[in-house]
Amino acid sequence: MSKIIVIGSSNTDMVIKSKKLPVPGETILGGVFFMNPGGKGANQAVSAARLKGNVTFVTKTGNDMFGAGAIQQFINENINSNYIITDPQNPSGVALINVDDEGENCIVVASGSNGTLSPADINDEIFDTDLSDIFLMQLEIPVDTVKYAALKAVKKGSRVILNPAPALQLSDDLLSCLYLITPNETEAEILTGIKVVDSATAEQAASNLRNRGVKNVIITMGASGAYLSSEDLTEMIPVIPVKAIDTTAAGDVFNGALAVAISEGKLLKDAIVFANKAASVSVTRMGAQASAPYRKEILT
Repeated sequence: MSKIIVIGSSNTDMVIKSKKLPVPGETILGGVFFMNPGGKGANQAVSAARLKGNVTFVTKTGNDMFGAGAIQQFINENINSNYIITDPQNPSGVALINVDDEGENCIVVASGSNGTLSPADINDEIFDTDLSDIFLMQLEIPVDTVKYAALKAVKKGSRVILNPAPALQLSDDLLSCLYLITPNETEAEILTGIKVVDSATAEQAASNLRNRGVKNVIITMGASGAYLSSEDLTEMIPVIPVKAIDTTAAGDVFNGALAVAISEGKLLKDAIVFANKAASVSVTRMGAQASAPYRKEILT
């Protein structure tokens, strides 16, 4: 099996469940509070590891109890944690999350040490890879670090997957490094200026990204499914309908599962079916990493 090298953020999620999300200036009384490990990079690494991926995780934590707890969690999940850096000056990242009764959420992140993960922090050893290996990244770390890692990975012949969240404008230099990009509808609009509401507009946005150098595009569209645009296929891949109670890490589970399926040699369409199954399980549970399914749960 090919290796999956995840480079990204690690946070501690502090979650409150409430009947509705507050509007600006409003105070509401919530229900259950719980604290979970999170961060897009960590969520994707854990998701991939639980699905039997061969995962190495590169991140930067604070020298505090949150960072120490996160590293121990990665070890428990059989993730190679040898390249995690400890920041002596900045705290570990935290995220404040409110989830309503419909499973919708709003999130505020204090990046902490994630914001200081620099190219100098990334050990050159992680780029000693085979051509089939995969680098999976997001945008909760500095984009210059993402671009550095993408350029170096491509020069080694590896495949780079970028989940462009939270979304921002990206240079064509970075986009041309990507084997695959996986925005949701909102992120696709920010990247391309095209409002994505259906298959036709999804294809317009995907074509924009492919014309700028991305080899393959998958636009995740919630309950509608995931739209694939590649050289060989353009198609909406549906999801299995479920009752969502928390969508917090659905995209992260999708991306982790997608990386595993691709690392096992699955075609992109089949990889999306696999990833959709994993994400559908995750939204029926509370929490970020806590919601990520194990392999046996999505093969039954």
